[in-house]
Amino acid sequence: MPPRRVAVVGGGIIGVAVARRVLEVEPGARVTLLEKEPELARHQTGRNSGVVHAGLYYEPGSLKARLCRRGVGLLQRFCADHDLAYDEVGKVLVALDERDEHRMRGIHERAVANGVPGVRLLDRDGLRDVEPHTDGVAALHSPHTAIVDYRAITLALAADAVSAGAVVRTDAAVVGLDHTGTEVVVRTGDDADAHDLVVLCGGLQSDRLARLAGDVDDLRIVPFRGEYHLLRPDRRHLVRGLIYPVPDPRYPFLGVHLTPRVDGEVMVGPNAVLALAREGYDRRIVSRRDLAETLSWPGFRTFARRHWRTGLDEVLGSLSARRFAAAVRRYLPELTTDDLLPGPSGVRAQALGRDGALVDDFRITRRAEVVSVRNAPSPGATSSMAIAEHIVAMALGAPAPEVP
Repeated sequence: MPPRRVAVVGGGIIGVAVARRVLEVEPGARVTLLEKEPELARHQTGRNSGVVHAGLYYEPGSLKARLCRRGVGLLQRFCADHDLAYDEVGKVLVALDERDEHRMRGIHERAVANGVPGVRLLDRDGLRDVEPHTDGVAALHSPHTAIVDYRAITLALAADAVSAGAVVRTDAAVVGLDHTGTEVVVRTGDDADAHDLVVLCGGLQSDRLARLAGDVDDLRIVPFRGEYHLLRPDRRHLVRGLIYPVPDPRYPFLGVHLTPRVDGEVMVGPNAVLALAREGYDRRIVSRRDLAETLSWPGFRTFARRHWRTGLDEVLGSLSARRFAAAVRRYLPELTTDDLLPGPSGVRAQALGRDGALVDDFRITRRAEVVSVRNAPSPGATSSMAIAEHIVAMALGAPAPEVP
């Protein structure tokens, strides 16, 4: 039989991991990775905080829970094999009142059910032992939560894939997907190539790509910009590891938190502001097409009616470093507005259903010979290598390794 022709669309960490995994399972396959930007990891992968999530929050048995725990182990081994940073700085969730403490205990139960190692509940004194500058009535400690550089990991994954025979094409935006018998013709500008299998890992463009493939139009990507500040270098001593508030279960966002990075910076954020463009990393960037797609989506109008007050609070926080600092000072009392420096921003690709519900779990679907990753927000980067295993098992019939 001739070698299988596989196109992977999207050069973020999930797409690159899929290309590499295909060649692990079928070493003779002809794999082409298509990325619309001039370089890999340009969007969500290169703009996140670098946290390797341990699996605290996710519904036991969900795809997120299973692939997150598998992904952690795969990432840790990959970083060790490729001499990449993997720093287990640990993480605390800080409860500020009885309501937070109740929610935190539910998160602890999920974490235990998901097999998160070493997770434990702390009282106020125990919290101070782990993070001396924090304050709260109680905390949840995950000592093995880690930080990495996902862009560096993506480039290393790509190097492995290329060494195994993959071709990486940048500046190759996909404009069409045509089913012709058992083949799929992928059109990129003036080029059109036939493939036996296409895997769509388009991140912020994932719903559009899925529609090109003829998938069901039952969700829409709504972009939420997350804005960060950086902690002044002389104030980094306030933070040892990752410090988070207890999240509001109504939203998939984790609240303004403190994140050390492998380069030594400490990030403060993010918020979650509706972006006016899918790649709107600055509030001044507006795309009429993107904004029209968001506002015309029935689910967005329902979501906006339910949560407009929270959205307004996020916008006000975006415009005021003082409000940003106040959110953190609830659990890090020594922090002042002057401690914050301007930082980077990212945009989260969040799928929203027609009913106005934020899609929580990973959503991966197949139509004929096209597999579409339609929702893979956090912990998507953490889970990337496990997602790749899952997709290749789905597409090629290869058995997926069991989660240890």
